[in-house]
Amino acid sequence: MDMLIVVLTFAAGFLVVYGANLLLTDLFLGDKEERRRRLEEEALIRHRKEARESPLVVNPDLSQMAAQALDETSEEKGLGDRLQEMIDQAGMRTSAEKVLVIATIVGVIGALAVGIPLRSPLAAVLGGIFFGPLPILFVQFKRKQRLEAMRAQLPDCFDLMGRVMRAGQTMTQAMQSVAEEFAQPIGGEFSYCHEQQNLGLSPDLAFRDLARRTGLIEVKVFVLAMLVQRQTGGNLAELLEKLGTIVRDRYRMRGKVKALTAEGRFQAIILLALPVIVFLALMVINRPYAMQLFDHPSLLMVTVVAMGIGALWIRKIINFDF
Repeated sequence: MDMLIVVLTFAAGFLVVYGANLLLTDLFLGDKEERRRRLEEEALIRHRKEARESPLVVNPDLSQMAAQALDETSEEKGLGDRLQEMIDQAGMRTSAEKVLVIATIVGVIGALAVGIPLRSPLAAVLGGIFFGPLPILFVQFKRKQRLEAMRAQLPDCFDLMGRVMRAGQTMTQAMQSVAEEFAQPIGGEFSYCHEQQNLGLSPDLAFRDLARRTGLIEVKVFVLAMLVQRQTGGNLAELLEKLGTIVRDRYRMRGKVKALTAEGRFQAIILLALPVIVFLALMVINRPYAMQLFDHPSLLMVTVVAMGIGALWIRKIINFDF
């Protein structure tokens, strides 16, 4: 009898927890799925609108626009063009001019925030140099984050396109499948490219624009394969499947390299942060002693330059492309 009571009590508790879980899932996850679906629909509408307003579609002189918009030689680009390209690859809807204005404002605020309490022009200059590039570094961080997410999606994307091609569909339908089945960012990029072709842009220009917007070497290889296949022919489905395998192996190797260099990156963070942390600690413990550092501006400038060179050197050692 006691065992029956224990079993019934356990069953009742289990059913209560299970029912509460179903209720919470229906209340929260249901709304989350609905919001995700609405966001995807809004993203699709936005990409269609952007494709219609794209200079490659609006300007009838496609050859001239291709020479201007698809120039892949970064050596000939100015600072503003490089920054705008980085913003586009980060998926941010702003302009290089706005980012530079924000960087200037942040630099001035940082200079005032550091220089006024310390009453030192040198400290103000160093504060402006430190805080000014933060908006640009944020854009670079968002770009790197977006490219990593896109790189992780590419193998499955190529596999899906290969299966669609083996089923007898066209490349346009394969790209539409990717746009419908994959989330951002790869789904949005292929949706934009697909919409450009629907609006009359030639596939060659649409593919090249895709490579320019993403900036990934894997996508550039894919675009090159598409352009060669359009001229020479061949088994496109098999090509896409092999490309997916190569990209997956490459992504796996990048993960191994990242794991092996994790110790070096952690040491770099400690070495670069330690002088700043020690200085801030001295400002709290013995402020007059720490303030004497500003009586020797040459020493302070040499320290900052040496730390910058060391940071670039360490970055060169632990970061590389292959």
